Amino acid sequence: MTHEAILDSPAVERLSQLVDESVRASREGVRHFVEPTPGVLTKAKSKRHNIIFGRRGSGKSSLLQKIRADLTLDRTPIAMVDLETFKQHSYPDVLLSILIKSFSEFQTWLDTAATNPSTKTSFWKKLFGSVPNRPGFNRIETKALSAEFGKVIKGLEILLHTAEEVKFKATAGAERSDDVKGSVSGKLPYVGSELSTSQSDRTRSEVQSEYSSRKIEVLHRHIMNYQQLFVRLSTLAAGPSYLLLDDLYHLRLEDQANVVDYFHRVAKGTNLWLKVGTIRHRSRWYVHGHPPLGMKLGDDADEVDLDVTLERYEVTKAFLLKVLGQFATEASVSLSDIMADGARDRLVLASGGVARDFLTMFSKSVQVARERLLGGKDARGPKVGVEDVNRAAGQQGAFKEEDFTRDTGTTEDRDRLQGVFRKIVDFCIDNNANCILVEKDLTTLEIETINELVDLKYLHRAKLRVTVRDRGRVGRAFDAYMLDLSMYTGSRARREFEIIKFWGSGSDDALRRAGLIYIERQAL
Repeated sequence: MTHEAILDSPAVERLSQLVDESVRASREGVRHFVEPTPGVLTKAKSKRHNIIFGRRGSGKSSLLQKIRADLTLDRTPIAMVDLETFKQHSYPDVLLSILIKSFSEFQTWLDTAATNPSTKTSFWKKLFGSVPNRPGFNRIETKALSAEFGKVIKGLEILLHTAEEVKFKATAGAERSDDVKGSVSGKLPYVGSELSTSQSDRTRSEVQSEYSSRKIEVLHRHIMNYQQLFVRLSTLAAGPSYLLLDDLYHLRLEDQANVVDYFHRVAKGTNLWLKVGTIRHRSRWYVHGHPPLGMKLGDDADEVDLDVTLERYEVTKAFLLKVLGQFATEASVSLSDIMADGARDRLVLASGGVARDFLTMFSKSVQVARERLLGGKDARGPKVGVEDVNRAAGQQGAFKEEDFTRDTGTTEDRDRLQGVFRKIVDFCIDNNANCILVEKDLTTLEIETINELVDLKYLHRAKLRVTVRDRGRVGRAFDAYMLDLSMYTGSRARREFEIIKFWGSGSDDALRRAGLIYIERQAL
């Protein structure tokens, strides 16, 4: 077999196809789900509210899809809502929209999974890969409850859209006259309220605020109605129901706790359990106040952390190779036949421990190696090598920048993050090394921004509690962060730029340099 043929074989082509298809979470992809740490799936399916943390690509959506599939096969009512759909929607319209989508998903579940017989394999096998282990629900009772969900949805849609029309009319009136005297009344099916107002106002913003307040009042008055629906659902199912809210961080930061709080109140005492996926340092799930808003970790909800990081390098490496290995097994490929020594470690570094990035860069590395071999550059051998991974990581940098733009809110927010990151990159370049040290237990705005940059995958946690040779005072320790590989490989490759080996035996001294200290306490 020629050098080119090894990576161009049908088996490797099949492997690349499987990997490429897996990088977006989907119902069909749940069969490839791998727990990052033992017990994660069990905890996430428990009858407790959970906030599920993880960087983009760490497996939050895959975990939620797995929960959805497993519980549906158990005939447990479940709804999953992608909150990115409502990105930049204003409050309270964003809450109304999420409620409509949530109730619609529950209604769809009742119309299909609740009653479809296990013999309807076209439904069960395609979406869930198996058949349910419980009989279907009572059809008459299920149909009646689905109709009630339908009434709720219709009422909420009228509230959402009629209020927009009201605001438009009232605002137009404000622009024509100093005094706005108008009233509107609209019966909202099932919501059961007369929405009316009569007021004098001079400005558009005040009119809009008034009608937004009316929406909130209607929503608050009907929490008990929604609770009764979920009590009925629990009785019908003879057990709990689950609402999965994916990617909370896409909502406006100032609205996130309000949305979580509303669903938390609806769920109280109804056997409805919330699972909220998000990025830790880009989210606000709880606000202390009188009264507090949202869900407080430890009291109202438990956390599930999906981030496997470079701090536990060998554990992270084993997890990532297990994920890739299942695709290789399905494609009948031995990874050792197509990856040179060192390429696996470089892939782990390049991914920062993020499963989707690991898979994406593996596929890109195969492509880079193929192109290299086709160009006659076979001196580095017929397998995917370290330099192939470096080039793939450099290409991945453009996609990280797209994610960065998508995941940050305002221009001011992006400028703040980019300003701090440029300083870190300059520091690393000046020191010809890819790691920085930050003294532990400091609380500054810049350190908070560093945490955000970790969540955005521009930095990666490398090691906890590093001691530095000439900073030997008792109790003084630093955390190490690694600059993302895409910043200094590929088209950005830098000569003599040191990639510090902070893992494995004998690696402790690699980071113990005062020259790597980026932030520390000022000397007294």
